[in-house]
Amino acid sequence: MAKSKKTPWRDWAAGYFFASPFIIGMLVFVAYPIGYAFWLSFQKTDLDFGGLTTKFVGWDNFVKVFTDPTAKTALYNTAFYTVFAVPLQLVFSFSLALLLTQPIRFRDFYRAGFYLPIIVPAVASAVVWQRVFNPDYGILNDMIGWFGVPPQKWLFDKDLAKPAFIFMSLWQIGRQMVIFIAGLGNIPQSLLEAASIDGANGFQRIMKITLPLMTPLVFYNMVIAIINSFQIFTPALIMTDGGPENATLFSVLNIYREGFQFFNMGYASALAWELFVIVIGFTIAQFVISRRWVYYEE
Repeated sequence: MAKSKKTPWRDWAAGYFFASPFIIGMLVFVAYPIGYAFWLSFQKTDLDFGGLTTKFVGWDNFVKVFTDPTAKTALYNTAFYTVFAVPLQLVFSFSLALLLTQPIRFRDFYRAGFYLPIIVPAVASAVVWQRVFNPDYGILNDMIGWFGVPPQKWLFDKDLAKPAFIFMSLWQIGRQMVIFIAGLGNIPQSLLEAASIDGANGFQRIMKITLPLMTPLVFYNMVIAIINSFQIFTPALIMTDGGPENATLFSVLNIYREGFQFFNMGYASALAWELFVIVIGFTIAQFVISRRWVYYEE
């Protein structure tokens, strides 16, 4: 007798049983909060002795998103950080990967050293950098003093606060570096040798062979870096709390303030949905544009 092509129900049941922890977790910790936040974005919330009360206000919260000066400032700060931090992260991490794929002494030690900041807790890292940027005894002012530059206020200067955060973001490029190192190890040496025989120098080999073959990893790191940059929160909360003069008030910190300090949960949910749409839009746009510059080897 020929076996039935249909999967027995026991196999289906076993599959769903083993997948149930993920399914339940996805529903409880992802799907439900998303749905609740969407419902809450149409409500006005008040906190009193009876708890959190809600009142339907329609699109008022979303209208406020586009008219609130503080929300605009937070979005500008986040965009400024993203535009400058992400390219610098990609350039520095790719350059480090190129250096650390060369046959140098203690190469593994250097790789581990540059990757180490990734495993440092965000709070601990923020506290360390807060001391680095300290205008009185910070090590950064001591270093620039060697070149005759006077001490800077950094986190206390509204014009230097965002550049300080961008500089700090280079502290955690280890993950991107490791991905680039893995990709560089897969580039066929025969292509590089052929280019060298044809007279291409080191820079030309990087630009004409290495970089085009690495574009899928550049694209991946760029997408992840942009998503992460829009979610910057912990350093801003601990180091500056959005100051000075809202210069480091990023979008997620603004959402946190509205929701958990001012208890405007409905408006905070609307801000969260705005950020979600922006991140999704940027991600989709990157996938569309990537068809023009990302090279996938056949």
